[in-house]
Amino acid sequence: MKLKMMYSFLNSDLKNIEQTLEETVNAESSLLHEASLHLLKAGGKRIRPVFVLLAGKFGTYDINKIKDVAVALELIHMASLVHDDVIDDAELRRGKPTIKAKWDNKVAMYTGDYIFARSLELITNIEKPCTHQILSNTLVELCIGEIEQIKDKYNFEQNIRDYFRRIKRKTAILIAVSCQLGAIAADVDDKVHQKLYRFGYYVGMSYQIIDDVLDFTGTEKELGKPAGDDLRQGNITLPVLFAMEDADIRKEIVKVRETTQQAEIERIITLIKSSGAIERSLKVSDQYLNKALDNLKDLPQNRAKKTLMDIAKVIGKRNF
Repeated sequence: MKLKMMYSFLNSDLKNIEQTLEETVNAESSLLHEASLHLLKAGGKRIRPVFVLLAGKFGTYDINKIKDVAVALELIHMASLVHDDVIDDAELRRGKPTIKAKWDNKVAMYTGDYIFARSLELITNIEKPCTHQILSNTLVELCIGEIEQIKDKYNFEQNIRDYFRRIKRKTAILIAVSCQLGAIAADVDDKVHQKLYRFGYYVGMSYQIIDDVLDFTGTEKELGKPAGDDLRQGNITLPVLFAMEDADIRKEIVKVRETTQQAEIERIITLIKSSGAIERSLKVSDQYLNKALDNLKDLPQNRAKKTLMDIAKVIGKRNF
């Protein structure tokens, strides 16, 4: 079953969220509005809003309350993508020109800042102070993750612990908070939203590891960018760290720079694949996925729980 079919019963609420996203990025500045809308129309799986809605099903589900959380978190995700594209000097996002490519870095940075600000404005509609504290802490962690990624570019001396800490901040924490805040907005008790947070965290870790594997196993058409592009940009991921345990492969990898030709990147991809690094990375992803599923076991049995389990399994295999 395709991913979107698993949560098709949420379609009406997801349309509502999509409409609210479009309304929220409206700006007096025509340039800001056009740039924000360009990013929004580029699409995306909207997986964070889906997690918000499903988590809300464990409590008192009111789409008018939960919607603000879902939109706010998706806006944060969108803003982080805009900033990422500037940092990575990326020309394409999901196969379409990035904001920095269509306009320039200044427009991209201000657009990202504007989208962040709109997110914070929206979350004030949720009257629970803990929601604001959680979101503020999340933004701090995201920013630290961005800085760490810049600092660690082409740092071939980093270790696996550095990598895990970085992907927690870059990816896992926002998925974890999507689950947690959706549940809090629905007035669930503390034990339930804490379990949902841990579920989201482990799913997010698994998701990012799979994403990093796909950089070496996917095609340019599937990825929307050349294979191995993360490595060329200096992002040292789990498959690379595992492959560099082989001294001969390490000698080749540490030569990679932004100017490295695609033919050379393809040769290094072959070396990484031959090292067993892909299989080892997938095994780690599976370990995180199993931890995610374990955190759902004691939650009330309902349609949302089954859907979360199904989505986690699909994300962990990334076969959609």
